Formats: sequence, C-alpha cells, structure tokens
Amino acid sequence: MDNILLAATGTVSGGHLWSIRIIGIAVVAAFYYFVTVRPRVREKEKKKEMLTKMEVGDVVETTGGFYGVLIDVTDEDVIVEFGSNKNCRIPMRKTAIADVYKAENDV
Repeated sequence: MDNILLAATGTVSGGHLWSIRIIGIAVVAAFYYFVTVRPRVREKEKKKEMLTKMEVGDVVETTGGFYGVLIDVTDEDVIVEFGSNKNCRIPMRKTAIADVYKAENDV
C-alpha cells in the first residue's frame, strides 16, 4: 500500500521518472523539428532549385515586389529589365529573386 501512495505522489525512486522525462523531451524535439525546421529546409531546397532553373526570358518577381524579364543569367547575378523601357535594366543578385514565372513558348 505504501508503494501505491509513493507512486501517486511522484516520490518513486529516480530511474523510471527520468526515462519518462527523456521520452517527453524527445517527443517535443521531434515535434519542433517537423513543425519548424523541416519546412524551412524544404522551402530553401525549392528556392535553390527554382533559381538554378531560371532562363533568359522568364518573368521574375523581386523581393521588393517588382516584376521584370530576365535579360542575362550568370552564376550569382542576373540582369532584369523592368517595364517596356529598354533602358531600365538592373543587375542584381539571384537571392533578390522571390519568384520565377516561366516564359510561354509560342510555337
């Protein structure tokens, strides 16, 4: 009877309670990983793939919200033409590209 009272009050000797705490911490850590870390990793991989598949003629949206057409693409930089004015070409880093819309091929 004394063992039941000790177990109910939580004063059972250490080994069993520590294993429950460790399991609880592992469950919380796994939940944190799948809710916060994994989606960020997937989004980063998706953006990297999007930036590597950019081609001249694609329409891009910059992180500032401007839309333009890619004129030149290098390893780290791009040149974007904004509007119909051919003199408005701005070089920028690929990291400044928020989204890419593929050009439609009229065949």
